[in-house]
Amino acid sequence: MATRNEVEKYLTDLKQKIKFFGILIWDDRSKNRQALLDLEISPSQRKDEILKLQPENYMQGPIDEKMHGILPMWVFGTMIKGKEVYIKVSMGVENSQAVCISFHVAEFEMSYPLKTK
Repeated sequence: MATRNEVEKYLTDLKQKIKFFGILIWDDRSKNRQALLDLEISPSQRKDEILKLQPENYMQGPIDEKMHGILPMWVFGTMIKGKEVYIKVSMGVENSQAVCISFHVAEFEMSYPLKTK
């Protein structure tokens, strides 16, 4: 598990990268495409939701993501229109877009280690 400071730094760096290079959201996964319909949001609103992430949204990371070879991956969750959304992102490769491989309604209960009650 990352510390609050590590998560804050990651999110700051991620948001700067997205603002400069953009973010590639893998829509080749049907559940990522379906999320737009389920949540009634546009692709640009999805990007806006990622830019709004805060340390309290942190769930897990950094973690190895062997399937796609984009290391490391970080997992966040947020509420959109009353639904909990699972978001998995990576800084991607240097001098290129950040990458979001998952953005969909959560399939399991999520916990947030940095969220205070």
